[in-house]
Amino acid sequence: MRGSRKEPANFPNCTLGILAGGQATRLGGIDKAWLQRDCVPQVLRLHDMFVSQIRTTLVSTNRNLPRYVEHGLQTVADRIVDAGPLAGIDALVAACRTEWLMTLPVDVVAVPPDFLARFAANGQGTFAEDGDGSQPLIALWPVAKTRDAVASSLAANALAVHELQSRLDMLPTRFGHFRFGNLNTPDDLDGAGVTIGTI
Repeated sequence: MRGSRKEPANFPNCTLGILAGGQATRLGGIDKAWLQRDCVPQVLRLHDMFVSQIRTTLVSTNRNLPRYVEHGLQTVADRIVDAGPLAGIDALVAACRTEWLMTLPVDVVAVPPDFLARFAANGQGTFAEDGDGSQPLIALWPVAKTRDAVASSLAANALAVHELQSRLDMLPTRFGHFRFGNLNTPDDLDGAGVTIGTI
């Protein structure tokens, strides 16, 4: 430990699930996973942020699969078409081999240093709430319960992630005025110092 800085929490029974299956229509359909900040692609930045703290990483994506393999990342494709983010969550929990799954959208801009510790301390499924409100895709999922619940939601064509979380009795973990942010528009990219990369 250096000075008063706390060591990161370890959560070995958790898998990081990066949601990278979006179409990025407002950015011309680019693959957001490979947007770069300081020459580091988004998907690698998120992986590297948590690699020493969790068991493994899975990436929910439906395109550019060889590119992920080149960087040692395991991918999972949607099993259900046209189901939005819920399809990604379904694919991740189906492939997950740990008790917990922590999901993050690949276009998240910032993550607080105590993020994992606060999620792990929750003791049950939870989702983030920041200065912009509820962030249902930034969440910690109890895998066994989520598998059954997401299957029921998909069968009923109930695709809202917040409704699934309500069924699972997931409560928010509040991060005050902190903003996770996202990369949806060219202005978002400029504000975050992000470029379209080629790595």
